[in-house]
Amino acid sequence: MARYADRLLADGERVALRSRQHVLATMIEGRVAWAILVAALVLVILAGFFLAPSTADFVRSAFSWLGLALLLVGLVWIGQIYLSWYSQDYLVTNRRVIKVEGIFNKRSADSSLEKINDAVLQQSVLGRMLGYGDLDIMTAAEESVDRYRMLSQAQTFKRTMLDEKHKLEQEAFQIPAPPLRAAPPPPPEPAPPPAPAAPTSRQMSSEEITSALGDLADLRDRGAISPEEYEAKKQDLLGRL
Repeated sequence: MARYADRLLADGERVALRSRQHVLATMIEGRVAWAILVAALVLVILAGFFLAPSTADFVRSAFSWLGLALLLVGLVWIGQIYLSWYSQDYLVTNRRVIKVEGIFNKRSADSSLEKINDAVLQQSVLGRMLGYGDLDIMTAAEESVDRYRMLSQAQTFKRTMLDEKHKLEQEAFQIPAPPLRAAPPPPPEPAPPPAPAAPTSRQMSSEEITSALGDLADLRDRGAISPEEYEAKKQDLLGRL
């Protein structure tokens, strides 16, 4: 089943690092609950083994019931602290830093990477040894946006956050390549030259046609052309009148 913080991610958003408070924070926050639990165990043991047999039953019962009541209160309190710790989700994504807390009533806060100017990390000697620290996220106005107390993997968390911020800035300021231009269309083919006009028959006068018919008859009589060719030429000459 997906955790609550994963359902807050936008399309295309990926988780670069997931963390929470160091487990030592549960012991510090639950120091009173642990003290109650120890006191309850002492009362139970005292009532069962160390009170003298001559001690009144009322006193024994009072120590026993008080010890059991404190034991129950301590266990419930410690359970609530550990459930609250387990429900924490501190995420670094490629767009923002998300902080989710709460067992039943959830509280989520996020800081956009592009608005983060710096992150101030403080670690004690014990914190450096155990890998936790206090991280304050700063905006451009040098105001703290969110605070992470006793953050586990504090150095890795800060480094990952700044790396993702740098990647986001590179993507934002990257100049896109100009789009490829389509090849120009080929020049239109030249139109074919107009076909030469068909030769038209020249008009001839009657004298020219009579002379031409005589020449054709002479050629026919000498056998230079056949009678069929003579008739075809004759019709052509007559059509020029």
